Amino acid sequence: MSHHLYHLIAFLVSVLVVLLTTPMIKKIGLKAGLVDPPGGRKIHKRPMVRLGGVSIFAGTLVALLVVWWTGGFGSLPPDKEYEVWGVTLGGLAFFLIGLADDLFTLPALSRLVVQLIVAGMAWQAGVQISFLTVPFLGLVQLQDWVSLTITVIWLVGMANAINMIDGLDGLAAGVSGIAAIVMMVVCLFMKQPAAALIAAALAGGALGFLRYNFNPAQIFMGDGGAYFMGFTLAGIGVIGLVKGVTTVAVLLPYLILAVPILDISSVVVDRLRHGKSPFAADKRHLHHRLLKAGLPQRMIVLFIYSLTLWVGSLAMAISNMPSGWGYAIGATILLLYISWHVWKTARRQPQV
Repeated sequence: MSHHLYHLIAFLVSVLVVLLTTPMIKKIGLKAGLVDPPGGRKIHKRPMVRLGGVSIFAGTLVALLVVWWTGGFGSLPPDKEYEVWGVTLGGLAFFLIGLADDLFTLPALSRLVVQLIVAGMAWQAGVQISFLTVPFLGLVQLQDWVSLTITVIWLVGMANAINMIDGLDGLAAGVSGIAAIVMMVVCLFMKQPAAALIAAALAGGALGFLRYNFNPAQIFMGDGGAYFMGFTLAGIGVIGLVKGVTTVAVLLPYLILAVPILDISSVVVDRLRHGKSPFAADKRHLHHRLLKAGLPQRMIVLFIYSLTLWVGSLAMAISNMPSGWGYAIGATILLLYISWHVWKTARRQPQV
């Protein structure tokens, strides 16, 4: 069977599992009273079940198990097998951390400590950033302690970045799904089929969930889903892209995930500048600022989708993929078109 067919199977199985299980998860959550009430900085107006991450995780895992059972992972060398298991089991652990928070509301510091430990274990399993691009020096190999520090910051930071942008219906799921598809395509081009399989399964889970999560949302993914997707995207970037020992390859995951990276970075810096805790909830995120400008939720989400697709297309272009620059030009035109609609709408909307 063709490797590309396995990626299609992973995507479709994940979509199917999410579509079938999400209504059941919603029903269970409503019966058990496991809902996120409205109020405060939250946008929704009625209690919402926030366990949709269970479906996303189940879809991704079942898809990978189906591919593994049918021989889709082939005969991986030991180091690659450890990397795949490192991302998969690390994703499971991050999902459980988020699920525990959804159910019991864990202290932020406790969550962070456990996340750091899990990320360190993933590094030990081979999910390692071993190279960085340094201006005027080019590609620099890192010592183990530097590699461990940077890898842990990357894995934990991306998990929390996806969680932090999960503030509007369909935003985190769509951004993650688009980023996962771009990663799958680039990983296949760079001859990293195992990482591409994880990306295909995650993309199916994220985009399938939009059936119930796009505005007006019927269910939220919760911290479990956001942590799982953020960690898995970061892990795919490490084992599928950073492992390519070229300056361009090392930069690709940071470019593909530039939207959530820049969002969390600007918010954390702004909080620290105003003497607040970086964990303090507020309305400084990009989607909050666009809401304040009077834009409707759907337009904001589509605008951020287009931004994510645009940076992803730039990653495809600079990786020298066939037609990569064509995709980048198309994504640029789409971004300009949506940006024009955003500008027009913001001009005629009253400030809120």
